Amino acid sequence: MDQGEAKAQYNLGYMYQDGTGVPQDYKAAVKWYRLAADQGLALAQSALGYIFNKGYGVPQDNTMAHMWYNIGSANGNEISGSNRDILSKKMTPAAIEKVLSD
Repeated sequence: MDQGEAKAQYNLGYMYQDGTGVPQDYKAAVKWYRLAADQGLALAQSALGYIFNKGYGVPQDNTMAHMWYNIGSANGNEISGSNRDILSKKMTPAAIEKVLSD
């Protein structure tokens, strides 16, 4: 089954997050970002980190944000690494260890 074009899915996610050409809808943004992130698109992985960090359309969750930032960083997105490091300073060592062990 064709999973779709990851970059196009990311772009749709961004449009829904920003409300560009469509009504702003964070849940739809998460759906499209997730489809692109599952295909390895680091930009979408970073966007999911941001969404969870801010709690846009999802419950705010530092653990999920850290996880997505970490994945995005591992796939080459430098902003993800920077955001992960900033977020790490707000988390306990136990919370970070849980992210890394899951």
